[in-house]
Amino acid sequence: MDIKWITNEKMHNKDYKKASLEFLSAEEITGVRRFIESFKEYESTPLHSLDYLANKLGVNKIWVKDESYRFGLNAFKVLGGSYAIGKYLSKKLNEDISELSFAELSSSELKEKIGEVVFVTATDGNHGKGVAWAANKLGQKSVIFMPKGSATARLESIRKEGAEAEITELNYDEAVKYAKEYAGQHNGVVVQDTAWEGYEEIPTWIMQGYGVIANEIEEQLKQQNVERPTHIFLQAGVGSFASSILGYFAQKFGDNGPTVVIVEPEEAACIYKSASMDDGKSHSVTGDLTTIMAGLSCGTPNTISWGILRDYAHMYVSCPDFVAARGMRILANPLEGDPRVISGESGAVGVGLFSILAQSEKYREMCESLKIDENSKILFISTEGATDPVGYRNVVWDGAYPWLGK
Repeated sequence: MDIKWITNEKMHNKDYKKASLEFLSAEEITGVRRFIESFKEYESTPLHSLDYLANKLGVNKIWVKDESYRFGLNAFKVLGGSYAIGKYLSKKLNEDISELSFAELSSSELKEKIGEVVFVTATDGNHGKGVAWAANKLGQKSVIFMPKGSATARLESIRKEGAEAEITELNYDEAVKYAKEYAGQHNGVVVQDTAWEGYEEIPTWIMQGYGVIANEIEEQLKQQNVERPTHIFLQAGVGSFASSILGYFAQKFGDNGPTVVIVEPEEAACIYKSASMDDGKSHSVTGDLTTIMAGLSCGTPNTISWGILRDYAHMYVSCPDFVAARGMRILANPLEGDPRVISGESGAVGVGLFSILAQSEKYREMCESLKIDENSKILFISTEGATDPVGYRNVVWDGAYPWLGK
């Protein structure tokens, strides 16, 4: 088990038309944010400055956007699910979502016009919880299927939001297919945070919901008189989240945008595999996709996301589980003067990766390729808190998945 990486030089030299980023423009996402802000639970999540960690690792700044505060749901996924459900219901009403608020969509009058809708999805936990929460708030039903090995705590947290939910004996990709079949048989609506041929409208809305994070970050950095980070480390499952953040900054800054690193678990590195091929197409990985990074345990790239990650990212990295575990421990036990961040397995992998790159001579070439130096300003997004408390303590208290050397 080792960290593997490739750069995007081959892809950037291809002469095909790059993926469009217009749907992730600042103007578009500002409109999305207006709807998200209409939820009474809305509050911009913290952007922590870890100045002492930055000094220790030899860079100018380190920021961690902490999504454990999002709507009290301990993860960012609700942004995508709530916006997609809002868009679907507004479309059903033949209304523009810009003219509707959450309160209006959840009113008894509009509910009567819309009728009952059953939203169906497959999830490791966070996305399903967000869909369940949004559906429940809007007076609708949800049915959630989880892949084998999912944490019981995540299942119960979904059920607490009013959903019918179960852990299947399927891997993530198989659970997605099962959810699709179930929706077809029960007149349900699939709200999946990945896209495939013929299913791209709802995933596009979900990605726009995730773009609110980038919009908030831009605003928060301006308050610190910073235009943009020099580098962003983004974790990827199917790639929806990573491409949303990357797409926002690439559309905003063009060739002067941040250098972006895409990070995946080694057993589910479908973006890394796709980037390593020379055909520009997406490629799947198969098997159980076993990793402690449950939120990233996905074998097939989102068809929309892949084009963005292919055309605008700078490096793709495949990581063993010890990388995420190291990130969790670093954030949970900060240097004196830095804030503590409770970050789950999928949320902490970027910090874990950079800490190893900065402290190991073995990976000097990676840092040089990324042009990371004492002037670098690096952004990480902790996409979840301790959504699996047992697993979190196993890592942070008991030292599971240690990094064994420099």
